[in-house]
Amino acid sequence: MIIQDDEYFMKQALREAQDAYYEGEVPIGTVVVINNKIIARGHNQVERLNDPTAHAEILAITSACSYLGAKYLPDATLYVTIEPCHMCAGALYWSKLQRVVFGARDVKQGYAFFYGNKNPFHPKTEVTGEVLAAECAKLIKDFFKERR
Repeated sequence: MIIQDDEYFMKQALREAQDAYYEGEVPIGTVVVINNKIIARGHNQVERLNDPTAHAEILAITSACSYLGAKYLPDATLYVTIEPCHMCAGALYWSKLQRVVFGARDVKQGYAFFYGNKNPFHPKTEVTGEVLAAECAKLIKDFFKERR
C-alpha cells in the first residue's frame, strides 16, 4: 500500500472546493481519511440547501460517521482547505478526530479569531495548519474577486 501524505489529501480536499466553486458555493472542501483511505468527502452546500450549517466540515463529519456507523472519529484525519470557523470547530471537537489539517488561514472567520491561541478541538486532536496554503487561499480569493 502506498502511504499518502498531507499534501496528497489536501489536493483531494481542493478538488471538493473546486466543485463548490463551480456550484457557486464558497469554495471550501474537505475529506476524511482513516488508514490512508478517504471515507468521506464534502464541500460547502449552504446555498444549495438553504442551510447556514451546511459547511464542508459538517457534511463530511456526518458522512464519515454514517459510513462507520459511529458518532466519534478518533482514528480519522479531516483535511479542509480553509481554517475551520467557530461553528465547525465545535463540531470537530465533538467528533473527537485524531487530526485536523487545514490549508489557508481565515483571519476573519477562522477559529483562531475567536479562540486566539487556545485549542478549540478535542485535547487529543492534533492540528496541522497551512498545508498548500497558497493554493487554498487563491481559490477563495478568486471566488470573491469574481463576485465583487
